[in-house]
Amino acid sequence: MDSSSQTISVVIPAFNEAGNIRPLVEAVEKMFRESGLKGEMLLVNDGSTDDTLAIANELAATHDFLRVRSYKPNRGLTYALETGFKDANGDILVFYPADLQYSPDDIPRMIEKVNEGYDIVTGWKQGNYSKKRVSAIYNWLSRVLFKVTVHDLNSVKAFRREVIDVLDFRPDFHRYMVVMAVQAGFTAGEVKVPLYERTSGKSKFGSPWRILVGLLDLVSVWFQYSFLRKPLLFFGAGGIICLLAGFVLGIVSLYLRYVLQLGFRPLLTLVAMLVSLGVTLFGLGFLGESVNETNRRVGRIEAGLKQKQGSERSADSDE
Repeated sequence: MDSSSQTISVVIPAFNEAGNIRPLVEAVEKMFRESGLKGEMLLVNDGSTDDTLAIANELAATHDFLRVRSYKPNRGLTYALETGFKDANGDILVFYPADLQYSPDDIPRMIEKVNEGYDIVTGWKQGNYSKKRVSAIYNWLSRVLFKVTVHDLNSVKAFRREVIDVLDFRPDFHRYMVVMAVQAGFTAGEVKVPLYERTSGKSKFGSPWRILVGLLDLVSVWFQYSFLRKPLLFFGAGGIICLLAGFVLGIVSLYLRYVLQLGFRPLLTLVAMLVSLGVTLFGLGFLGESVNETNRRVGRIEAGLKQKQGSERSADSDE
């Protein structure tokens, strides 16, 4: 697509950010004006209990580029992003938080990186911030497990609209947008972005509990994109181990019974359990492969329907 004709949607989730909304809208307006980019700012009020929604609606009445979406109660960042992405009109979507710790002035550099050929571009935070060591460990594990080349998964992002189709909007899975995109075959790049001190409001991510949640989510995504793609490999490996162990112990049991004339019933019970477990694991593997094949066929049907709908919209617009 010609970069001169492309449009940008800056999606900004906001929860109790009343003190930041006015300067944020001014900063985004300045960015659009000075960069020459065309697009919109879509602010998603995530069930705020302060004046966030009132201020946003007031500004939307005087700023044509600003649209506001809102719901109650607070449902979390991932749900807010899903709401914003699905309602956005732009060819390139940008995720920015409302806390002003990132400057909208960096958005054009991210768009430029997308136009170089990358499908998704993430910001690489520069500067000191709380939980920097925890973030470094998390990002290192992500690079090792998922083979992504970017340094910071949990930062601002810009990406082509088609990337939305591969995103899983489960709670807190916004951290893995880059992982999901790369696993689907999209390319990822990064730009360094400075991180600023928060001047208003409070961080929503300071709880130590979120570290454990993040770790469990990491394991969940790793399992999803490794073993669940080849369930027979995962369950079959366990099944083979159980069957081999059962076979060896069965030989030992027969040797004890018929050579040494020693009977040991618990060993026979263990053999039976191992063989049963091995067969069960193989059965789960085959069942998982069947489910995977069904999902692949459904995915192809959905892709065909979306392509057909896109063609119909293009035909209607031509008319």
